[in-house]
Amino acid sequence: MIDQKVKETLLQIMKEELIPAMGCTEPIALAFACAKAKEILGCSPEWIFASCSGNIIKNVRCVFIPNSNGMTGIEAACVLGALGGNSAKEMEVLDSITPEVIAEAKEYLKAGKCEVAYLDSEIPLHFVIEMKGEGHHVSLEVKHSHMNVTKIEKDGQILFQKEEEEEFSEETIDRSIMNLALIKEYADTVDIEEIRPLFERVIRCNMAIAEEGMKGKYGVGIGNILQAQGGDVYHRIKAYASAGSEARMGGCDLPVIINSGSGNQGIASSVPVIVYAMHIHASEELLYRSLVFSALLTLYQKEFIGRLSAFCGAVSATCSSGAAITYMEGGTLDQIQMTIDSTLAITPGILCDGAKISCAAKIASGLDASLLAHTMAMNDKRYEPNTGLLKETVDETIHIVGHIGKVGMRETDKEIIKTMLK
Repeated sequence: MIDQKVKETLLQIMKEELIPAMGCTEPIALAFACAKAKEILGCSPEWIFASCSGNIIKNVRCVFIPNSNGMTGIEAACVLGALGGNSAKEMEVLDSITPEVIAEAKEYLKAGKCEVAYLDSEIPLHFVIEMKGEGHHVSLEVKHSHMNVTKIEKDGQILFQKEEEEEFSEETIDRSIMNLALIKEYADTVDIEEIRPLFERVIRCNMAIAEEGMKGKYGVGIGNILQAQGGDVYHRIKAYASAGSEARMGGCDLPVIINSGSGNQGIASSVPVIVYAMHIHASEELLYRSLVFSALLTLYQKEFIGRLSAFCGAVSATCSSGAAITYMEGGTLDQIQMTIDSTLAITPGILCDGAKISCAAKIASGLDASLLAHTMAMNDKRYEPNTGLLKETVDETIHIVGHIGKVGMRETDKEIIKTMLK
């Protein structure tokens, strides 16, 4: 039986992580920081300067910004946040952008009043916003996670600064307690009423953007392409999850409930589970328990990889949704382990080359692997320990894959960023 304090911890972790965000989280983080910096400046900025780590540059350069009428790029995200953002709305900072603000932002950009520089930092998610206006100067720094403001200066005076040991992230709850067995037991036993409000919102928001993506108005219309390949539930799962990602990357202004700081991971860890539950007419209780399992398993995997790296986060999220489908089908803990192991034997090589509409296709590829792994597991088939990266236990495998994603792929990440900067 799980200790009550542990249950409260797991619930709090999900409340911290499963939050709404409009659009790709990296440009939204820049917009949030600029909106906050403007409030501290106390006037409309005459000049904006953004120093951004490579991963911020990588994830902002190609993605469409919501509520912007098709604008892209770091400069656009910063200017929209500064001129019309509301920092109190956090990851939905741009939900009140008007056509007038968009027009003003375009003129601001045309005048060259926003500049961007590469920030050579070992921290993947790291940027500094500077603003000037009416003789004042503000500097605001964000590190490690999207809204984790670590330092604010105005006119050379430090207004706020986190101590080094507090800087690591905005997270307040210890995640080191997580392991697969605990996650399954919690999903089995959690009081549904405790998690209902959280996952009602996940279902409502993430299925809404999936449905929007299926209209085919964004990107290449990947959802319809996938659905046309076959009428079975596996094609439907891939179609809806990919369509949700494509809409999000394409500038759709519907909010997504994110996971591990990522809307794509929020979609990929929830939409496949919801679509499969609809297919088998699962009870509401089973759907909620399966979503809890998938959400926590994604958070557990990403804890070892970090927010941003050269490792595609869709791997972790689709691995989790595949394992959650095994859970939903009544799979044993051993069969769930088989699903995870087999998925991670196939897909860890998918690179993150920035946020863009083709991320949707990576979600489809990840789901191909996890659904294959689920089918294998339900037939008691698996790849054995010490096959490639697989270890004796699934927790060891998750740890080692995370280590490779975070540490082993650092040089790969640098080379990807160098290529983009050229």
